[in-house]
Amino acid sequence: MDISQTAGWWSLLPPVLAIGLALLTRQVFLSLGLGIVAGYLILAGGNPVAATFDTIDAAVAVFGDAGNTRIILFTLVVGALIALIQRSGGVAGFIARLLAWLDKRTQSAGAKDQRVLVELLALGTGMLIFIESNISILTVGTLFRPVTDKLGMPREKLALIADTGSAPSCVLIPFNAWGAYLMGLIAAQGLSQPFSQLIQATLFNIYPMLIIVILLIVILTRRDIGEMKTAEARGTILRDGAVPMIADEASDIQPAPGATPRAVNMIVPILTMVVLVPTFLIMTGAGEGWFARLQDGSGSSAVLYATSIATALAILMYKAQGLLGVRDSVETALKGMAGMVPLAILMLLAFALGALCRTLGTGVFTADVTSQFLSPALMPALVFLISCFVAFSTGTSWGTFAIMIPIAVPLATSYGMDPSLAIAAAIGGGVFGDHCSPISDTSIIASMATGSDHIDHIRTQLPYALVAGGLTVATYLGLGFYYA
Repeated sequence: MDISQTAGWWSLLPPVLAIGLALLTRQVFLSLGLGIVAGYLILAGGNPVAATFDTIDAAVAVFGDAGNTRIILFTLVVGALIALIQRSGGVAGFIARLLAWLDKRTQSAGAKDQRVLVELLALGTGMLIFIESNISILTVGTLFRPVTDKLGMPREKLALIADTGSAPSCVLIPFNAWGAYLMGLIAAQGLSQPFSQLIQATLFNIYPMLIIVILLIVILTRRDIGEMKTAEARGTILRDGAVPMIADEASDIQPAPGATPRAVNMIVPILTMVVLVPTFLIMTGAGEGWFARLQDGSGSSAVLYATSIATALAILMYKAQGLLGVRDSVETALKGMAGMVPLAILMLLAFALGALCRTLGTGVFTADVTSQFLSPALMPALVFLISCFVAFSTGTSWGTFAIMIPIAVPLATSYGMDPSLAIAAAIGGGVFGDHCSPISDTSIIASMATGSDHIDHIRTQLPYALVAGGLTVATYLGLGFYYA
């Protein structure tokens, strides 16, 4: 798609309207819906009847993409798994074990030191599961939310930790589907050694490094900024009036009568899910050797298959222990799925808005217009900023990579600069958008996994992302003038 095939400046209206209203009103469903309707009004030439029918068709069309459907189903199955683990007493057992371990490690310390240790463990866990961003977020939220609730930590802080440990680690350790996707985009630009170029780009990928360093500093110094500081001071895990992404029916399930709290009932299903993700990535991938198949595998298929099998295993485990009968398991699973319906609807709206932006040519228009102002010295910083805006507006880092890398690499080559620097700037900008956009699927899943109000998560995370983004721009300006 070239700039003549886009809707021009009108293409910016739907995402800007949706994001602006969501941040202003905290009504994310209404905001996304209005943004979508506005887009189809543009496409329909202002005809409200045609726009209404087109909006409905767009929602249906989301399920025409198998990847979208798998992600939506994945959110429902996750709800079932979480509910079953709670019902079995696994969550209560894990909390008891972890708190006992923390007490031994911090007998002479206070709750603050316990929190520091838990937060570091949560961040480390998320970064270690670099194989898939969503499974990283889900694991951190599922394992640590009960413990951080017990310690009185705001849900927004756990959401920040889960979000920060996922996408940044996936691009900094690119031995996963992210790496395979990026190498494909790099190879398409005629670069003969895409893996080498990607590794070199990792050295210049400033934003993911900085956001992790900033979070480590925040954890160790206990100094927060912006609305996170307010969240820490309020003394409750959620803001009054907050709407957590997990509904009460999913988050307040009590252990079955007579169930002995056992951490193994939580650890085994979660560990099974984590181990099966790379297994299914290999099974769904193509190429010679397991490493090539791992890189080529379908992330959405892998997480859905792994979560489904982990749920089935949990049902069998609890039945064998005499904790839950088949009927109780089914009822519990359905109750957990019901709690995820708001998230599934939100994912549906986000996917529909993303498809609309592609139809309008939002990303292509933004990139083409702003590329006219690029110069050799300013190129890395502006590529990063443009990528930030595209990712923020469309809610997709992968879509941003697909738009920006084909623009950034030829620009860098024409200026005689190292293309790795331009590739890194495009990747970092995409990750920034993942952190800041309320329509990003990873941010949505971070809110879901941690039981946080979604807009509260975005508003509290935004200041840290902006600080890291500002430092990244300054760094790229310095590198641009050095290499120009």
